[in-house]
Amino acid sequence: MNRFLSLCLILLFNLNSIAQSTASKNVSSFEIRATKLDTLKKIWVYLPESYDASEKKYPVIYMHDGQNLFDRETSYVGEWKVDESLDSIGQPEAIIIGIEHGGNKRINELTPFPHDKYGGGSADAYLDFIVNELKPYVDSNYRTLAEYEHTGIFGSSLGGLVSFYATLKFSDTFGMAGIYSPSFWFSEKIYEFGKEADLNPDTKYYFLVGTEESEEMLPDLKKMISILTAKGLKAENFKINFVEGGKHNESLWSQNFADSYLWLLSNKSIN
Repeated sequence: MNRFLSLCLILLFNLNSIAQSTASKNVSSFEIRATKLDTLKKIWVYLPESYDASEKKYPVIYMHDGQNLFDRETSYVGEWKVDESLDSIGQPEAIIIGIEHGGNKRINELTPFPHDKYGGGSADAYLDFIVNELKPYVDSNYRTLAEYEHTGIFGSSLGGLVSFYATLKFSDTFGMAGIYSPSFWFSEKIYEFGKEADLNPDTKYYFLVGTEESEEMLPDLKKMISILTAKGLKAENFKINFVEGGKHNESLWSQNFADSYLWLLSNKSIN
């Protein structure tokens, strides 16, 4: 019996260790109502190390799938370690806003157009929440540089798809975007939208794909880049990172976040 109890205690200890939070002290959270989504959204906030000791204002990057960004405890299959990356980088500093994904509503929220098999197509309501409810709240409650050139949006997979869509749908709101492994395959209508929508020529794009993702990932991205360059996107305003051997997972995205962040925030005048 004693041996059995000891084994149970060891198992309980190991489970607690696995679930232990890895979020840094610079990460906090709050909840806010998303009116058109008819739900409460949990929002994670990463504040720069210098935030409390200064009066500076900071750029803001809005990121999807907030559960996976900062904390192993809340992540599905591994975290991005955004907080650890930024704690180690130091400068330049920015506020990161992580938006909780909608669980079984994730596909619906992160896709601009519906898929015949998977449904979806409610990204407009999700982005309306970000632009018209979340961003005003963040700008009112934190010291932010609220202008277009200091506001970014960032995500992977469906989060990459909706981030790209957001830069065209709200071309005067998001001045930079990290677009990882974008799911352009979800609907061909994204290409039509890319051709027809207004492109802000000053928007900065960092695209990343792994060479061992799906067969369509690389050609789909190249197709979209051709559309953007035909619309006038300047070579200095976008970067493409093809990661040899990279697979569609958090490991790929986590390992490249720091480089993307530094590139997007480069050449920006921040007081």
